[in-house]
Amino acid sequence: MEKVVQMIHITKELSGRWNIPILLSLDESGGRFTPLKNMLQISPSRLSSNLKTMKETGLIQQLSPFERNHPLLPEYKLTEKGHFLKEAALIISNAEHQLQQGFLAAKAWNWPILIALYHQYHEFNAIRQLLQTVTPRILSKRLSELHEKGIVEKTLITDPTPKYTYALGVDSESIIQSTNSKLTALL
Repeated sequence: MEKVVQMIHITKELSGRWNIPILLSLDESGGRFTPLKNMLQISPSRLSSNLKTMKETGLIQQLSPFERNHPLLPEYKLTEKGHFLKEAALIISNAEHQLQQGFLAAKAWNWPILIALYHQYHEFNAIRQLLQTVTPRILSKRLSELHEKGIVEKTLITDPTPKYTYALGVDSESIIQSTNSKLTALL
């Protein structure tokens, strides 16, 4: 149970449109703002906002003017936690490539839901309790979106009371299993 909660936390931290691309591109850009902005094709305000959030959560560190290559240009580097999450980001990025369903981590809660389903949390309320801070509306929306993409199967159970259960789709189960194993190995 503890490892499941840790994996849920990791995948939640990586959720968001720009978190994985920034983590994977930061070293390649030399940690500099403008090359990173150009590489990702992101607006300066959006990049600045994301870098600020990543700095507050301890993923990156802003270098002081004395540590930079150019004292007037901002530079960033990954912290130990950032390097750890970069490894997790690579695993998730590879899994998304195998699933061929686009950038799933761009939307919050997609990967935590997939990890929960892999660990046999099949009912809506069980998933919701595991994820703790997800709202019923967003959980319902994400499960529907994943179902429409064919990643999640939705089954109506009528006995004793009608309810839906969710499970990983046949095509996605092996990929999520592999992803789960690789994330577990990181812990």
